[in-house]
Amino acid sequence: MPRTRSAPAAKSEPNQAQQMPKPLTPESPCKTFILPSSASDNARLLSLPNPQSGDLARYFFCPDRGVYEFTVIASPSQPGRSILFTPCTENPSKDDDAAVIPKATVAKKAELLVATPIDTIFLMIPLLAPSSKSGASLFQPLDDIIDSQDDLPPHLRHVLYDETFRPSLLSRVEAICDTVEAGDEKLFRFSETKLVRELIGKAERMVAHGLPASLEERFVRQALATPLMAVKREDIVTSQTSSIEGELSTKSEERPDSPSTVATTATPSVSTPAGESTPAPQPPGAEDSTPSDPVARLLRISTALAFIKESYLPPSLCTRLDEILASPESPLDLKPLTERLKQIASLRAEAMASRNMSDFTRKRGLDDDEEAETRAEKKRKKDEEEKKKKAAESRGVRDLKKVNTTGMKKMSDFFGMAAAKKKT
Repeated sequence: MPRTRSAPAAKSEPNQAQQMPKPLTPESPCKTFILPSSASDNARLLSLPNPQSGDLARYFFCPDRGVYEFTVIASPSQPGRSILFTPCTENPSKDDDAAVIPKATVAKKAELLVATPIDTIFLMIPLLAPSSKSGASLFQPLDDIIDSQDDLPPHLRHVLYDETFRPSLLSRVEAICDTVEAGDEKLFRFSETKLVRELIGKAERMVAHGLPASLEERFVRQALATPLMAVKREDIVTSQTSSIEGELSTKSEERPDSPSTVATTATPSVSTPAGESTPAPQPPGAEDSTPSDPVARLLRISTALAFIKESYLPPSLCTRLDEILASPESPLDLKPLTERLKQIASLRAEAMASRNMSDFTRKRGLDDDEEAETRAEKKRKKDEEEKKKKAAESRGVRDLKKVNTTGMKKMSDFFGMAAAKKKT
């Protein structure tokens, strides 16, 4: 009898594979840019040299709005995040072609590159500042300064010669240069003093808006925090005893059962062992720095200046600006801040020296803690080795260990040397 066979199901597999949805991950890595909504149609993404390092980086240039740098806002590595991009189809009609509607994609890295404005003077400083080889710069037209740069990137040349952006560029160049009128043309020469004043103005605006909490805590509060000086408790007990005796002598005329006498005699005294230390009250002005403290304001300005210099200025120029700020001709007087920091440093050195000389109990306690940690580490390693040995043993060996061998000879006894025979 012939047997009937059903049709093979292998032919239907390609159709099923075609019906399976494709993964949403894009083929090439994508980045998410957040650009200003008021940008003109002539805005472009350009590769411009980084002011601090000179390496080419991506910037956003709008002739009407200026130059923007990209600040990366990324999620923490743990747990991982991603971004889902879907088409904006609120009310799709049935007649719409499915191929026209863009498909959704997923970006593996949840990073946002936000366009933030950058001052044009930071792009112009490497061109305007004189190099060590050329020495002091001379008054020159801006076009001559630009044309003297042989290795100028083409995108930067496009930005500097843009007619719409030209007035804004000239105004920013004047802020850091000395100018001279020569007929109908204006000549420029780089001025370090004007640059310092411009940076101080930027730092003061940053301080007026408030520094981030992390910068405020690390570079302001911790820098101005004074240490607690150690005072022997026996001295405190002596001073407390003398003060109590003085109060008793002034109140000797009162009745023995007066409320003040009862309260004084009923107060228990706390006895402390000699040699221990307790923090003494801080002197006036040692509390946390307040916004009205002029020294704290100078430290905030100095922190903002350091951030600007390390982010947007070349290292060689940063050294020169530090010399100007430390000189008597500096537009910002940092002498009170320097004196306060020296005083705090000396107090910290004294506190550290007194702690090392007197606090023997704490030192012994630390030694005991280290010994305990060492013993715990050795025990942990020993337990791990025993676990590894037990895991490597076979089941038969484990079962043999459970056998009661009391009264039984060892295997080595059967293979030992024979006893000497007695001579007859």
